[in-house]
Amino acid sequence: MMTLEQSIALHASRTPDKIAVECAGDRITYGNLWNAIVERSEELKAAGLRENRPYVFRATQNIAFVVTYCAVHYLGAIAVPLENQALEMNFQAVRDEVESCSFAPDIVDILYTTGTTGKSKGVMLSETALTSCADNFICDMHFTPELLFIISGPLNHIASLFKLHPVLTVGGTVCILDGLKDMNAFFEVFNLNYNKFATFMVPASLRLIMQFSYEKLCSLADKIDFIETGAAPITQTDMELLAKALPHSRLYNTLGGTEIGAVCTYDFNDGRYMEGCIGRPMKNSTVEVTEDGSIIVSGKTIMSGYVADPESTAKVLQNGKIYGADLGYVDAEGLIHLTGRRGDIINVGGFKVNPVEVENAAASHPAVKDCICIAAQHPVIGTVLKLLVVLSEGAELDKRSIALHIKERLDSFKVPTYYEAVDAIRRTYNGKPDRKYYQK
Repeated sequence: MMTLEQSIALHASRTPDKIAVECAGDRITYGNLWNAIVERSEELKAAGLRENRPYVFRATQNIAFVVTYCAVHYLGAIAVPLENQALEMNFQAVRDEVESCSFAPDIVDILYTTGTTGKSKGVMLSETALTSCADNFICDMHFTPELLFIISGPLNHIASLFKLHPVLTVGGTVCILDGLKDMNAFFEVFNLNYNKFATFMVPASLRLIMQFSYEKLCSLADKIDFIETGAAPITQTDMELLAKALPHSRLYNTLGGTEIGAVCTYDFNDGRYMEGCIGRPMKNSTVEVTEDGSIIVSGKTIMSGYVADPESTAKVLQNGKIYGADLGYVDAEGLIHLTGRRGDIINVGGFKVNPVEVENAAASHPAVKDCICIAAQHPVIGTVLKLLVVLSEGAELDKRSIALHIKERLDSFKVPTYYEAVDAIRRTYNGKPDRKYYQK
């Protein structure tokens, strides 16, 4: 399979006037994009960047980022995109770390994790990992040249960055937004002259759209080819609501991560809306589930290791397989289901509780706009569950009503003891609940 840059060069020769990237009223054709990449690579070379050396830069949500990212690759160097708002001291710390290291000749990207489960780590990815992940998306989600794919997440994160690859590889168009702060800007994209649209959104963003702009979403049923979600669990209630709005669209729940790429996907618009189901492995990936429920990933999309951290690498990457924290099982149809993450499990009176299960049950209560389940201490019985709740507009915290709602859906030991109304649930910038913050 061709690299991203080879694909752009091919489309520049065949369809030079086709739009490759749209962004905030600005746009660039494949022909001009390729010329900009070549010109930018010469600038980087003149500034001293060499093959197999890292280039640390900020992930600005614009065309310039796409040009620089591809130019680094074209030069044979290693792209190290960091969050646009990263503190200067953190930016410099990453630069110092990567510039002090040497790398295998096939490394082309280093993506730093969010650090929600510990210190942020630099994940080294090979050209094979990038092209194989793109191939997974193209084959399983059916990316086509007619597609306009909307990227609203940060471009230093795999869920957004790695959509550039399949879209531009097949000759489609990418539309980059600076987050979803302006919901109108998102919906205005659908006025552009394209027939097929798609996007990736974390469940929290999808819920926000369905709460405040459901009618607008329904009006786009004939335009939206597919929506992918991931990074955090999506509830059955939200699956059903989304499927009702977009009855003919493909709605994917995907297992992915910086260390593993995109490896499994499930179209939940099948009438069953199975919570936690991630379907079957994609073309270039193998997923195993051990007897104790641990999920092990191998294949062409996995990382090569962590930067300057052989100890952490050895814990996760063994014999070409990634041993992560995800837990799950395989059903009778061969579909893989996630049941939680090992570090998130809360031990309540000897029973192990997956907080995501509690959150999903609570989220279907009409008064609950958002929530997170955490561990708390009771003076007599020890560790118990506590539910932090963001209330729907006009609602009041009715602890008994929410508790009964959860008890109707889960075992009694999974019903929280404490309830507290909060203004917002803290999340990482890629949409995951920031459990580390609440464990302080």
